[in-house]
Amino acid sequence: MTEVEFHFNVGDKLAYSCRLLRKARSGGSQVMVTAEASLLAQLDPMLWTFSNTEFLPHCRSDADPATLALTPILLASSPSDPAFNGCPHGVLVNLGQGVPEGFERFERFIELVGSAEADRLSARHRWKHYKDRGYALKKFDLSTDLSRTAENT
Repeated sequence: MTEVEFHFNVGDKLAYSCRLLRKARSGGSQVMVTAEASLLAQLDPMLWTFSNTEFLPHCRSDADPATLALTPILLASSPSDPAFNGCPHGVLVNLGQGVPEGFERFERFIELVGSAEADRLSARHRWKHYKDRGYALKKFDLSTDLSRTAENT
């Protein structure tokens, strides 16, 4: 069964995502990031520029099939996009406001939740959705656990 984690009170979801993806990549994980198209459009250039000494190889869902199959980090509006059939990504990171269709096919699923009230409210609905379906949920509150950063997840 998919391991579901919520990271609450993320100050800057995009910057945190970059650090989280760097850690996942250094550990050899294949990751898909899902969110609304506007948020993915902001994340895309950040993955190339967030560090002066490295970049995170990634592509968007409109890349050719060979690139999709070889790229360790995929950016997609939906993990159920047919373009991703057969892509072996074990981790899903959700920056969006809804329950990603097809999340259950991933080994690990991480929900990032900011401190804005609208973000927190939609996260409560997603939490209930997963809980009602029997998923064991892990909660990490970044406002109370200051030692927890993306590097430590």
